[in-house]
Amino acid sequence: MNMTSLFGIQDYASFVAAILIFQMVPGPGTIAILNATARNGVRAGAAAVLGTLCGDFVYMVAAVAGLAAILQANAFVFQALQWFGAGYLVWMGVGLLRRRMSGSIDVDVPQRSAASHFRQAFAVSLTNPKVILFFVSFFPLFLRPGAAAATLGMMMLHVTVLSLLYQGLLVVVGNRVAGALRGYPSARRLATRIAGVALIGFGIRLATGNR
Repeated sequence: MNMTSLFGIQDYASFVAAILIFQMVPGPGTIAILNATARNGVRAGAAAVLGTLCGDFVYMVAAVAGLAAILQANAFVFQALQWFGAGYLVWMGVGLLRRRMSGSIDVDVPQRSAASHFRQAFAVSLTNPKVILFFVSFFPLFLRPGAAAATLGMMMLHVTVLSLLYQGLLVVVGNRVAGALRGYPSARRLATRIAGVALIGFGIRLATGNR
């Protein structure tokens, strides 16, 4: 079996490349992972990765089950999800912009449980309804006519594994960068402000993107 069709996936190499490119485009999940890692280290970052993956998995299952068709047919439901997601992201961003920071690491980086970072990343992933539309339009591009149902399962597995590898790398790199910045409060303050602005920007884009 060659690379043009593997595991029942048509144009397998392009399928893998597309997943990696999608992962490399910064989004709310990336911000949540890097923020958790910078604040509380590798364990918190790993919990955020797990939360993001769980949220994406819910949307993949929903896409396969046909929920995307329901959202597309019911504009009110989709718009409500958009506004809810936008509001949550903007709320998080404003919180980062308003956070008071000093030179003390204990004050600037309050310790939070890994579970709280998991919940936050999971919520961030679930409040981006465009993800489901991506999956419902992405999967059919690489399905052969008459493909078995197991092919969709293999596609979901590929997305999950590749996302885990890429986001795990984000945690390792993010932890090293955070360690280097601990002695520079102004740099940490700037990074926090940038993260806040980015989350607000993602929220606004989510609210206005599908008008």
